[in-house]
Amino acid sequence: MTNSMDDIATEARSYLIIGSNITEQHPVFGMRIRQAVKQRGAVLIVADPRRIPITEFATLHLQHRPGTDIALLNGLAHVLIAEDLIDHEFIESRTENFDAVREAVADYTPERVAEITGVPAKDIVEAARLLAANRPGALLYAMGITQHTTGTANVMACANLQMLLGNVGVPGGGVNPLRGQNNVQGACDMGALPNVYPGYQSVTVEANQRKFQEAWGVELSTKPGLTVVEIMNAALDGKVRGLYIIGENVLLSDPDSNHVRKCLEAVEFLVVQEIFLSETAALADVVLPAVSFAEKDGTFTNTERRVQLVRRAIEPIGEARPDWEILIDLANRCLALDDELRERVSQAPYGSWNYASPAEIMREIASLTPIYGGILHERLGTQGLQWPCPDPQHPGTPILHVGKFSRGKGRFMPVEYMPPAEVPDEEYPLILTTGRILFHYHTGTMTRRSQGLHERVPSSVVEIHPEDAQRFGVSDGDTVRVLSRRGEVVTTAQVTEDVMPGVVFMTFHFAEAPANALTHAALDPVAKIPEYKACAVSIERVNGAAP
Repeated sequence: MTNSMDDIATEARSYLIIGSNITEQHPVFGMRIRQAVKQRGAVLIVADPRRIPITEFATLHLQHRPGTDIALLNGLAHVLIAEDLIDHEFIESRTENFDAVREAVADYTPERVAEITGVPAKDIVEAARLLAANRPGALLYAMGITQHTTGTANVMACANLQMLLGNVGVPGGGVNPLRGQNNVQGACDMGALPNVYPGYQSVTVEANQRKFQEAWGVELSTKPGLTVVEIMNAALDGKVRGLYIIGENVLLSDPDSNHVRKCLEAVEFLVVQEIFLSETAALADVVLPAVSFAEKDGTFTNTERRVQLVRRAIEPIGEARPDWEILIDLANRCLALDDELRERVSQAPYGSWNYASPAEIMREIASLTPIYGGILHERLGTQGLQWPCPDPQHPGTPILHVGKFSRGKGRFMPVEYMPPAEVPDEEYPLILTTGRILFHYHTGTMTRRSQGLHERVPSSVVEIHPEDAQRFGVSDGDTVRVLSRRGEVVTTAQVTEDVMPGVVFMTFHFAEAPANALTHAALDPVAKIPEYKACAVSIERVNGAAP
């Protein structure tokens, strides 16, 4: 997030939430947005294919078809430019390439965008005017924007819109992705991505390569690695022979799960480090028991870039151990097998794997990662620090791009609407989009072991609009089969107007009805994220289902 949750909640005069079910997936922050609307009269515009809980508080709900985000965002930009509602001073002093975006959005008239998205043209015009009249405004998005073959372009379109309005580098503004999992921000910060070292230092830059080689005493490649879907495909092709999976239930969370199972079964050696025996762990050759958050010390970095201390509340249960201790033991045993490597590593400043505590590891992170340069355990206290925090005297950075962008001038990036990789046809006439609900989390590895949560939502459903239910001979509560080109699942129909005609919705929490058996692994060409949010499906009533 470019901004902090506090300033967004208290300073924004308007909100555009697109691709985020904020009250169910970020309920605390979602509550603060609701409070801003009710108590301060902030304007709220929600763009989402479903009628989600936050839409009850919205000034305007733009219910667009899955995969049409760019058309919608370009349509808003078109109105802002055509009606001269843009921030000329901000654009002229702080940005570049504006003319290219002005030209790109010229054809995205409200009428054309209405045909693509299903959103009435008058609502597109009204939304643009509301955003322009109520500044500063915060744009909030989540995986409903990114999990598309156009995910990178979707984010660029969000940034374009905020720069047009001058909503960057100010309290109550910003382009704010809401991270979908605990510490996913911290994992990315620490280099758990195939193309960067910790702190987003590119592996293709030789100076970065040399720095980490000298620090760790190992040879490193300047070639980016594979993303998750690419790893799975390489495993099936025999190019990846072993996998070490930490805290990820890929058998349920990855697209085209029938294909994923074949890939996992194809590797010669599979290790899974987990807190429970997940569906993925059940396939492993070795399972390494890890501890939960309550059994370890360290840090988490949250969605607003805030690094916070985690303190052990209870001793590890059974044979479970903190992840860092497991990794140290494994690394040292590997080094014991190679005398030459062990000698070289031992001479490097951070080569020896003999850390005494997470605080010591954080000191290494600070010395090698500029954005974390001033983040040490003894400085974090109860509130933590927000990166970039380059030195021990720095107070942290609540808002990014104040005064100027990190690259100098913000660059407008023209983007064009492209349909999803798979669109409905005669055989598969519906669009499936996926997501989560309040009572369960991700693949249910933790939440489905909670009796109270299980009682609230014990099983899967597929949401279907009444028009489509009538078309397919389905009634509310029927047992139905949802089919795609990759697989099928059996679940219960929930007939509701929360989804628009032609769209069905499922969560992926339930192993007995895995929605990702239906989704496919078409990738965004830049970020390589799969298109979870749009694929073609059909639905049929299971014989013997109650009428």
